[in-house]
Amino acid sequence: MSEDQRKPEGAGGAGEPPLGESPIAQGRTEAAPASPVAAAVTANGSTVEAATTPPGAPEITTPDPRELEAWNEQVRRRMAQRSRRSFLGLGAGFLAGFGAWRWLVTRRDIDGDPWPFRQVLQVNEQLARDYFSSRRLAPEFKPSQVSPDRVNGDVGLDDDVDVSTWRMSVEGLGASDGPLMLGLDAVKQLPRVEMTTEFKCIEGWSVIVQWAGARFKDFMKAYPPATLSGADFSFDRPLDIPPYVSMSTPDSGYYVGLEMESMLHPQTLLCYERNGAPLTQEHGAPLRLVIPVKYGVKNIKRIGSIRYTTLRPADYWAERGYDWYIGL
Repeated sequence: MSEDQRKPEGAGGAGEPPLGESPIAQGRTEAAPASPVAAAVTANGSTVEAATTPPGAPEITTPDPRELEAWNEQVRRRMAQRSRRSFLGLGAGFLAGFGAWRWLVTRRDIDGDPWPFRQVLQVNEQLARDYFSSRRLAPEFKPSQVSPDRVNGDVGLDDDVDVSTWRMSVEGLGASDGPLMLGLDAVKQLPRVEMTTEFKCIEGWSVIVQWAGARFKDFMKAYPPATLSGADFSFDRPLDIPPYVSMSTPDSGYYVGLEMESMLHPQTLLCYERNGAPLTQEHGAPLRLVIPVKYGVKNIKRIGSIRYTTLRPADYWAERGYDWYIGL
């Protein structure tokens, strides 16, 4: 009997499945032909070469359309569920935030702010005051590092001032019942100090500036305040010194309140020169405050009055929602 005659009934050639069975239906993967080219018989009986899968290449199968549609439907259903949950979560968050905001803005005011905001500012102030030290100096720079000129803030500077006739009132003195009127020469007679520091604006920008003037501590020594006890003034008794200083422009359009610790800092100056030249009108001529341990809003331009006081003085920006202390 020949080899073909010994094949079981229904068997095909080598590597062919039994008739009536599909490799995909049986879950089997058949090996690719050894040759990349196989013969294909056309309808008219002619033979052409057809490309087949190279040896070792993964077999590509087409997914069942019904299974693919079922999977897509499951994805769409989960996305819809997540979209509804996200919308509900966003809505709940918005309502909670709006309710909290309404609660905050309807609380009673303290110095122009709802009391929860004001308490946060007061906590910030206490932390800053605990961190403050007269031995902690602001960084100083070389005069060659001075920044290009920049002007900002003109409240209280509506009209130019005649430097030759300008006078500043000093109130709360121990040796006088009324205010003392001083000209620029009174400040220039004090020891001259020069420093180059960074002026920082609360808006986020800063410039390096060279300043010249007199330390406020030297000014205070020459024109001391009335002490709380009525005794003679002495820096050795800090608790006997009024705790605050108030300053304002000549027209009282701008005013600041400062605590005495910052005023006695060695870098706090009454300045009459900026970058090697007398102050210009827009920079506060003839005299301004420079206090590097504070933001720029406390560095009042064109001082018209200085007052020693036991009560915390009014402050222009604190009345408009900013921190009263506003230290660096």
